[in-house]
Amino acid sequence: MSDKKVSRPCHHCKSRSASAPTDTSKIHYEKFWLYRHCSSVQQRDQQAQKAGQLFSGLLAMNVVFLGSAFISSMIFNKVAITLADVWILLSILKVLCLFWIIYYLLGISRQPHAVLYRDSHAGAIWIRGSVLLFGSCSVLLNVFQIGYSTILIHCKSRVEILFPSIGILFICTQAYFLWHHSKDCIQVQHNFTRCGLMLTIATNLLLWLLAVTNDTLHVEIESQLREVEQRFAGKAPPSHPHWCNETTLCTCPNMTICKVFQKGYILLYPFNTEYCLVCSSVLYVMWKNVGRHISHHHIPHTKPKFKLQGVVFGPLLGTSAVIIGACVFMMYQIQATSLVPSRQVFVIYYSYYIVLLPLMSVGAVIGTIIHALEKKELDTLKNPTRSLDVVLLMGAALGQIGMSYFSIVALVATDPRDLLNSLALSYSVLLIFQNITQNVFVIDGLHRRRVIPPGKEEDTKEEQNREAYSQRRVSVLELGQEIRKASLSYIQTYSHLSWKRRVLREISFFLVLCNIILWVMPTFGAHPIFENGMERSFYGYSTWFVIVNFGLPMAVFYRMHSVGGLLEVYVTA
Repeated sequence: MSDKKVSRPCHHCKSRSASAPTDTSKIHYEKFWLYRHCSSVQQRDQQAQKAGQLFSGLLAMNVVFLGSAFISSMIFNKVAITLADVWILLSILKVLCLFWIIYYLLGISRQPHAVLYRDSHAGAIWIRGSVLLFGSCSVLLNVFQIGYSTILIHCKSRVEILFPSIGILFICTQAYFLWHHSKDCIQVQHNFTRCGLMLTIATNLLLWLLAVTNDTLHVEIESQLREVEQRFAGKAPPSHPHWCNETTLCTCPNMTICKVFQKGYILLYPFNTEYCLVCSSVLYVMWKNVGRHISHHHIPHTKPKFKLQGVVFGPLLGTSAVIIGACVFMMYQIQATSLVPSRQVFVIYYSYYIVLLPLMSVGAVIGTIIHALEKKELDTLKNPTRSLDVVLLMGAALGQIGMSYFSIVALVATDPRDLLNSLALSYSVLLIFQNITQNVFVIDGLHRRRVIPPGKEEDTKEEQNREAYSQRRVSVLELGQEIRKASLSYIQTYSHLSWKRRVLREISFFLVLCNIILWVMPTFGAHPIFENGMERSFYGYSTWFVIVNFGLPMAVFYRMHSVGGLLEVYVTA
């Protein structure tokens, strides 16, 4: 037998041998001009996109570093760099952002084929609603600042009136821009659009940084309180030259309107920081969507609707938590506004948190376990909005966690056996655990695919018939039948839900209501972490003021952002 192996010729080899010599090497198609050109188009597009993102990111980084250097210099050397210098720099940035936004509204967005795609996940209604809410409060804040500076014009510079005036125009224009164009995937002038968005993000971040570090008005109020305390003690303010500084001369005179401007400014101060953070997050999603092409499988055919059917215990427990929290909040506000807040009001406030936070943590842990038991596929599609939601949840939680750790160190180092200190210590520890468990639950739920139950089309038809029927005028007898049918439909829907989906919905709705009340309380003035005086006496006024102003806006933003994430988990359960 011969050692040669006989191979069976294929028809491809026959056709190739008939048209070319047998010793010709394999054809390399990548050497053709057409193949090179077609393959390089996509590569050039990706390289241009990365280059544009890199350049715009570097622009924002340099602007943020420049502004941070100005603000830091103002803090550490108030003689060389004053607050007016920082305001002038930020006013220039605001004017540049205004020009770019107006150009986008009147020029870029109106070009043909400018907005071929819109990201359905971006610019949720609760995000845009928060932009309008916080923007309105920020406008009112600037109005109060203008009025306050106008009354004290003898010791205030004209920049303190010009800066909030430009701020009002900037806030209104930016809110309109984000309300109408937050979903845009712009397809023209990519680099200019990216640079404009990044410049606006950098400006909002600098405004936020200035808000959390500028304690000028608070120092004026502290000076005024010291003067009042000295008068009650029977001591006249000393007439030494070091008392005759700008802070003392700029105290509010005995005018009701000046007190209103001052109190309104302090009450609305947190809303400005929240507005800057929310706008930065929305602008970042727009920046990621520049030049993005959305395929059909990214576009949802049916938008998930929020329905209360199938939940009973979550709304009941959540509503109870909201009502009790509102009562505690009003009691705290009444007591805390007095000259000497009672110790009892802090005990009640911390006790409410100590009862509520473990319930929220247990619910989040149970929900995470149910997610692990579910055989639901993970959603791995590219989604810039969801990626940003995860980053914001993780980042915003650091504010509350950081403040809690600072409080733990101060309380343990002073007197942890005291009743109020032990309650505050328990509050800080439970807050850290609740933030971590809730983050795990929400992030895991955001990555789950939405389950479309069988027979949804029939349910949709029945729902439409039910809505059409409810819109007709009914008699008194028909009204009773309609209520009976609605009750039966609710019970039937609740019984048809699987126990896992039912528990997930109950937990999500309960956590939504709890996060709402935990957002309302610090937003509208309940700040025991600053007003109880324990941490402030340990770290000092200025240091603790900066810590709280960094952490508290992030904590409030975390609660608001958690509501949106939990609603998404509720809908997709």
